[in-house]
Amino acid sequence: MKMSFNKTSIKEILSKNKPLIVLLLLCLVMSMLNDRFWTWSNIIIVLRQTSINAVIATGMTFAILVGGIDLSVGSVVAICGAIAATLISSGMDTILVVLITLMLGLGIGLVNGVLITKGRLQPFIATLGTMTLLRGLTLLYTQGKPISTTGAVSSQSFSKIGTGYFLTIPIPVYIMIFVFIIAYYILRHLRIGRYIYALGSNEEATMYSGIKTENVKMFVYGSAGLLAALGGIIITARLGSAQPTAGSGYELDAIAAVVLGGTSMAGGVGTIFGTAIGALIIGLLNNALNLLQVPSYFQDVAKGVVILIAVLLDRKQKASR
Repeated sequence: MKMSFNKTSIKEILSKNKPLIVLLLLCLVMSMLNDRFWTWSNIIIVLRQTSINAVIATGMTFAILVGGIDLSVGSVVAICGAIAATLISSGMDTILVVLITLMLGLGIGLVNGVLITKGRLQPFIATLGTMTLLRGLTLLYTQGKPISTTGAVSSQSFSKIGTGYFLTIPIPVYIMIFVFIIAYYILRHLRIGRYIYALGSNEEATMYSGIKTENVKMFVYGSAGLLAALGGIIITARLGSAQPTAGSGYELDAIAAVVLGGTSMAGGVGTIFGTAIGALIIGLLNNALNLLQVPSYFQDVAKGVVILIAVLLDRKQKASR
């Protein structure tokens, strides 16, 4: 009886911490394959590269928790980055630029929310449409050319958002941690967080219980748009310019991080901690392939395989439940 209990306990622990176990195994394998993996400089590179995807994936977590998805986040990164670069190059103060850009991202997210709630469109279709629309608008706005932020009055203060350090740690890493803390607090300690889980678990029951599900969805997609805009600010500040193709494929990386972190694509199950682990797995996987000098086009193949495995495991776990 005691042996059975111990086996059951170990099995439950392994099941609940699969993303963390995958992360630790990946670290173990890489430490054996490459001596540079555990160097401080490489750890900083991984954290910096992970930060943008982690911020965007946090908003994606909200969307997937309610049983939806947001395919437009990569395009939001591009359009918001272009607007931010234009405002900085015009001499506008950095703080004002950041606020305007975040409000733009929030507005785009709310448009997605309206299309889904009032327009009764499926999240996949609604955000696929805005993804295509925003990508086209970005190319029209930039004329297919980068918009530089260097040389402007406030360019130095703006660039620190993406390239600055505090206590030897990059500023984007602090932003990532701050976003995770806020998202964790929302999901665990605020009423809207409980509504998000309830909506993803059973939308009909949530609606009949008196919760305004449309408002919850507006909050979710507004948050996803705002965080995608924040990602656009970070990448523009880091590169010193807004690239017309920025954010391409970022929605896939965000989805991969969320799914690898244990959030169910069906909604109602998942945590911000899991998304943080998932984002680190994606970041470490990219870093590992770079250290092993694997051609860049194989990285997409590897991420695609990882996503498929994660989704299949999610479906299997859901069926067993």
